[in-house]
Amino acid sequence: MPKKIPMRSCTGCGEKKEKSSLIRVIRTPEGTVKLDPTGRAPGRGTYLCPNPDCLQKARKKHALSRSLGVEIPKETLDLLETELRNMSGGANGT
Repeated sequence: MPKKIPMRSCTGCGEKKEKSSLIRVIRTPEGTVKLDPTGRAPGRGTYLCPNPDCLQKARKKHALSRSLGVEIPKETLDLLETELRNMSGGANGT
């Protein structure tokens, strides 16, 4: 019997993809919001495509704040965007 592949939805675009192809964003137990490249950090999590455009869509809809249950300051969102661009090689749309 084949092993089931975990699927998750991107908070920005809403597409269902393999969990391993998405980047986890967490609210830590202390209340800070950050990227979780390992996917194993403790805290409430949501997922984004490794595409900065998806973060922009999530920002526009306030989807990250809603998913994580905390208001996210603009500075934190800007930092997440910078980290996401660095993780995706700085390319737009990949």
